[in-house]
Amino acid sequence: MDLPESTRDVALPKDPLEMIIGQGGAVEAARIASRQRRHLLLVGPPGTGKSMIAQSLAHLIPPPKQELAVLHNFSNPERPMLDVREFKPCSGSREDGVVVPISKIPKYIAEKLGCRCDICGVLSTNPQVCPNCGADKQMKRISPFEDFVSASAMKTKDRVYATRKCPDGKEEIMVYERADGDKVRVYDQKSLTKVIDSEVRPRKVIVPLKRETFIQATGASETELLGDVRHDPYGGHPEVGTLPYMRVVPGVIHEAHEGVLFIDEIANLGYLQRYILTAMQEKKFPITGRNESSTGASVRVDGIPCDFILVAALNMSDLPSLLPPLRSRITGNGYEVLLKTYMEDNEENQRKMVQFIAQEIVKDGRIPHANSNAILAIIHEARKRAKMIDDVAALTLRLRGVSGIIKLAGDLASVEGAEFIEKKHVEAAVKRGKTIEEQMNERYGSLWRAGMSEYGRVERGDGKEVA
Repeated sequence: MDLPESTRDVALPKDPLEMIIGQGGAVEAARIASRQRRHLLLVGPPGTGKSMIAQSLAHLIPPPKQELAVLHNFSNPERPMLDVREFKPCSGSREDGVVVPISKIPKYIAEKLGCRCDICGVLSTNPQVCPNCGADKQMKRISPFEDFVSASAMKTKDRVYATRKCPDGKEEIMVYERADGDKVRVYDQKSLTKVIDSEVRPRKVIVPLKRETFIQATGASETELLGDVRHDPYGGHPEVGTLPYMRVVPGVIHEAHEGVLFIDEIANLGYLQRYILTAMQEKKFPITGRNESSTGASVRVDGIPCDFILVAALNMSDLPSLLPPLRSRITGNGYEVLLKTYMEDNEENQRKMVQFIAQEIVKDGRIPHANSNAILAIIHEARKRAKMIDDVAALTLRLRGVSGIIKLAGDLASVEGAEFIEKKHVEAAVKRGKTIEEQMNERYGSLWRAGMSEYGRVERGDGKEVA
């Protein structure tokens, strides 16, 4: 294989899934899952790329379109109302109402919004000054006595209310708002009802529009996973306490709405797996207080959306601990993938290993690039690990350990002030990067003898113990 002079010369792929080496089946499944919104179950030992596959999948899905909020319920404060606002991906505007060009709205409305100059009649998006004649749009020429008119009445507005006559002869309220660019959003009576209701009521956003599409759950508690309502010693009293809607806390299943929920070692969730199953089936899950002695226990918000792509990961030995209905749900609407632990040692895969080395160096950002001799040393270490762990003549895909060698070698080169990671740095990193078990075997000859040394007794070669 023709090696580059250094990893600096390696072109890295822009597609995040192409950065995953040796896992062609998993990459194909992830690409389909991102397009078709399917679930994934990734099974394999640590360090084979499970979390990287989930993160790459999250980069391929479109950005969220919905913002989730809770509103104060005046009639029943302990039952806050759900408010879901949907936004267009191009402009970030609400889909309620209609977006029209400023040329399509009445002239007097355009003037009040600052989209039309009342002197020369030119349309523009600058609400302050007309770009054609330079007139101040804030000074409306409404009468000869404009000096006596209040300044607030003369300023342009972001929102203008008006009325129009319907075909049945009745009048309805219309609202015009400035939108992005040369557009204006128009609300009729029907769409306005929802907007006014959600804006008049006190509102707390629990899942914002601009958010990460990759959410990782640790399963540390029900609160982290499913959300909660915080305790208030004053019981949410409006005078001295905090109203219930302000104490609602979303869980990761809600934060992952329209995105990817990654759960590593999902078998460790135990009974919490059934809640994940319910959320996947219903695509919505209520938030309620989870401590029965808390004032939040009586608060509940129903129907909160949680339409996520689940990427679950676990080791092969933990597969029996995965809840059967949950596994059935994943396979019924997704894919099970067994990750590889090694790949064939050929020229193509060696090039992939070079790509991996370059990626790790670039991602770390604190270590120098590796020269060709160092690259060969790292590939040699990948061969040794495949032989030692999997007993095959191949290149290992247990890449977390290889990544540790690369970073340790880079640290040694950086401290030394070397321009590149060299072969000697890799060899030193291999020696210094041994596990505690390997170090004990080298020092004491066996793990048993290492354990005996803790008590001050180590067996000598002649069978006698020494203190």
